[in-house]
Amino acid sequence: MHEVMRSFAIPAAVSALCLIGVWVWLGLTAFFTAVLLVILEVTLSFDNAVVNAKVLEKMTPKWQQRFLTWGILIAVFLTRAVLPILIVAASVALSPWAVAKLALFDSAHYGELLESAKYTIYSFGGIFLTMVALKYFFDSRKERHWLHWVEKHLSKWGNIEAIEIALALVSLALVAIYVPGHQIEILLAGIVGIVLFIIVQGIANSFAVETTGVVASAGLALFVYLNILDAAFSLDSVVGAFALSTQLPIIIVGLGIGAYFVRALTVYMVERGTLDALVYIEHGAHWAILGLALAMLASMFVEVPEPVTGLIGLSFLIVAYISSVRTTNA
Repeated sequence: MHEVMRSFAIPAAVSALCLIGVWVWLGLTAFFTAVLLVILEVTLSFDNAVVNAKVLEKMTPKWQQRFLTWGILIAVFLTRAVLPILIVAASVALSPWAVAKLALFDSAHYGELLESAKYTIYSFGGIFLTMVALKYFFDSRKERHWLHWVEKHLSKWGNIEAIEIALALVSLALVAIYVPGHQIEILLAGIVGIVLFIIVQGIANSFAVETTGVVASAGLALFVYLNILDAAFSLDSVVGAFALSTQLPIIIVGLGIGAYFVRALTVYMVERGTLDALVYIEHGAHWAILGLALAMLASMFVEVPEPVTGLIGLSFLIVAYISSVRTTNA
């Protein structure tokens, strides 16, 4: 209990101060909206914490701390404030400065523009997260399987060179074909997602060296990878946040607090060795990532409610947790 309090004391204190500030300056309704946004962010990003923890294990304590301090600034201001502005600006052919002014002074119009950019957002995020999941399952060296029959066969297919890239490109092409009028933006955003994943993964791998059986990776490369991964995860919550509020300060506070807690949870799992004890939790997280990716791609065809998206990931993680506990106690 003491370790839990130590790990989450600062995030809890910062969160309380931010929420009190929202209450004082914007009123009780804004306060409750911000709380709902915190819940939305944590629910949608819990699987992100599990995946991040696996990568974070390879980083030195110094870079782990930077992930929690420097990384939270990137997560709050760049990913959840600046990135949507840049995406909207590119999608509607306006300058980032003009879109930023709309975000600050005409949040309703900004929300409409963000909704109009959903094809770019969902294509990039959906394809990037698809690559993350497929890269994990198409690993011929993977020996432990959770959904044994399925994962065993997927692992064997990993012997086919770059199969995850081929499947991602086919999926992207099929989505573009069946969404008339938005083919170019869908294809461009999806290709950017694939290329970005390949580049960042390649940089991280190029810095990895084998020493006495332990992989020591460059902290900076993994730090960049984790923040890009966080950006892909956060895109759906950023868009979904406008269903609750169009006021950017409330959105930044709500999603920012949620992101802070997710990162604190990531560090906590690394310090406690949670992934070693829960042998299937990483498998469940990657099935949750695949579910989230498919939900983002499906959102270009039909309305997928945010609670449904969150429950997909949460369900996989709960079942994986139960399976892990049973295996450990067996």
